[in-house]
Amino acid sequence: MSAVGSAPEPVEAGGSHAVKAQLRLREMILAGELAGGARIAEVAVSELLGVSRTPVRSALMRLEQEGLLESLPNGGYAVRTFSERDVADAIELRGTLEGLSARLAAERGAPPVVLREARACLRRIDELLRQPALDDAAFSRYVAFNEEFHRLLSEMAGSALIAKQMERVINLPFASPSGFVVVQANSPAARDMLLIAQDQHGQVLDAIENREGSRAEALMREHSRIAQRNLREALHGAQNHPLPGVQLIRRRA
Repeated sequence: MSAVGSAPEPVEAGGSHAVKAQLRLREMILAGELAGGARIAEVAVSELLGVSRTPVRSALMRLEQEGLLESLPNGGYAVRTFSERDVADAIELRGTLEGLSARLAAERGAPPVVLREARACLRRIDELLRQPALDDAAFSRYVAFNEEFHRLLSEMAGSALIAKQMERVINLPFASPSGFVVVQANSPAARDMLLIAQDQHGQVLDAIENREGSRAEALMREHSRIAQRNLREALHGAQNHPLPGVQLIRRRA
């Protein structure tokens, strides 16, 4: 790697440089600028980003925790690649935890204020989906509302332990609720899946409000199947989907 930008700074305040380095490196990995298997060294990254080695070391450790990097026995890191099964299992794990959250929310009784916020979130998604097509700005809003709904669902369970585990799972590469949602925006047929997903959102809220725990759990488990379908479409479909990081996934033969 060659040096880019200003010379490394001797002192960074409050970890902001570490966060910026983390975000920039993540962006480079997902964009394919750092290929799967590429070796990443502190000194080279420090020169590339124009910051000192201390924030770079922190950024590399955080990206290892996220699962995008793996540490090497002789020092340094390498960009990880993932089997299709790895990603499918991560999505399955999210679906299992979200199903558990939905069941507990129904059985324990979800806080009314959180239910109202979730309903408001779904109304905003409904407004977006009334459009015949989503432009980039509308699609970005959809992603934000979708992630907010899933966050509220986790909150409804009233379990700090489950919420913590959910946070860990959705930080796994490609496992977030919007990890493959971009695939649903590229054709009229694929966009229909957004409508199906939205219908499931509404049904699970109905089940939670009606204290139907088993139904709420089954709906959220089924909901994760949309992400599994999108994974297969992104890797094996006829269209080329501009999915960040998809080049890191090793396709099944």
